[in-house]
Amino acid sequence: MSKPTNSAPSQRMLRVGEQVRSAVTQVLQRREIIDPVIENAVVSISEVRMSTDLKVATAFVTPLGATNHDEIVKALNRHAKFIRGKIGGALRQLKNMPEVRFKDDTSFENFRKIDELLKSPEVQRDLVPKEEGEDQA
Repeated sequence: MSKPTNSAPSQRMLRVGEQVRSAVTQVLQRREIIDPVIENAVVSISEVRMSTDLKVATAFVTPLGATNHDEIVKALNRHAKFIRGKIGGALRQLKNMPEVRFKDDTSFENFRKIDELLKSPEVQRDLVPKEEGEDQA
């Protein structure tokens, strides 16, 4: 019987994803990538999601204080093979070294939009408790 494709990640996927995140973070902190776009940026890796076969690692990055998110993500993807080679030592227990892909992390922007919606007058009006004299619809 096969597993459903939309199931939650396994413990192994989560563990390997965290190891990849830590290894890539160390490469970025040591400034091993020689690229003017990346050298001047502070990049945070919020999450790494592994494919079910552990051959592809998708790293969600947030360039802090930068407005050129797309340029930084493209630069990281250009250097993905170099990064893959650098993280090999930290992941030598794996049978296959995962291919690393980078994507812009938009979760913080989504949280900000939700926060703005919750603070909007329309939502605030609905959150105010009704007085006892009002009819309930």
